[in-house]
Amino acid sequence: MDGQALLKRYRSRLLLMERRSPLTAETYGLEIRHFLDWLVKEGLEVAGVDSSALAQYLDLRRERDGIDSRSAAKAISALRSFYRYMIDTGLCQENPAAVLERPRRNIRLPGVHSREQVEEMLNTVDTGTPWGLRDRALFELFYSAGLRVSEAVSLNVEDIFFSKGIARVRGKGNKERLVVFGPQAGVWLKRYLTEARPALAGPRRSSALFIGRTGKRLSRKGIWKNYATLTSQLKISSRLHSLRHSFATELLAGGADLRSVQELLGHADLSTTQIYTHVDVSMLRENYRRYMPTLKQAGRRRG
Repeated sequence: MDGQALLKRYRSRLLLMERRSPLTAETYGLEIRHFLDWLVKEGLEVAGVDSSALAQYLDLRRERDGIDSRSAAKAISALRSFYRYMIDTGLCQENPAAVLERPRRNIRLPGVHSREQVEEMLNTVDTGTPWGLRDRALFELFYSAGLRVSEAVSLNVEDIFFSKGIARVRGKGNKERLVVFGPQAGVWLKRYLTEARPALAGPRRSSALFIGRTGKRLSRKGIWKNYATLTSQLKISSRLHSLRHSFATELLAGGADLRSVQELLGHADLSTTQIYTHVDVSMLRENYRRYMPTLKQAGRRRG
């Protein structure tokens, strides 16, 4: 079986039999395509490689593509999954990826913004155009509800319940949950739905909440591009996911418990949510570093 046919069948298995999300199937499929291309260049057979060959491949990915420990761990997961498929279909006898050790993940503290910084950023969005009004509503909802970009993309109009201030989102693994959004986000969502969305939709009939200029559902790449344009205009360094991080950090700083934040963010594991406690501590340290010299000087003056 040639590599393209093998890859196609593997992706079908992920989607149809294992019920993996389209994003996971895309991520794993891309990694396996890299791997199959490498096998061709090395003159190796997919069923004949051992764990040392896989380690050599991962070293190449680190050196050539600069993947970090997190991406390397995803690559190992993809390889393990792929060789499980190979074994189940009788194309291979052993899983050489099973003995690969996942690299230890360094805790990377997510970038966060203060409420004032977020408000200043959102206030610069030009709401004089339909797409500008859409972006203001979109980014307000991102910050107010702590959404992932995939969750925002999949939102439909009927998923917004203004009377209760909640939205129904589909998170990782296509799991549904309810998130809460604030009055400010509600105001901009209503303006978008009444003033901008009809102009963007035109004659098209779409259930998507956020749509592009062609009337189709706004894509993840489109959202990232629009946010990057906004931050570049302000000459600030920020990723869209920072709005989600800022939401979570502000909740904890306001006294919310970890379990509540876990539910709102849709984290399957509480340990994932706990990273935000590290963020809060880092903010305390930064404030201490900035203001402690001033406090010492004030103390000397009082003395």
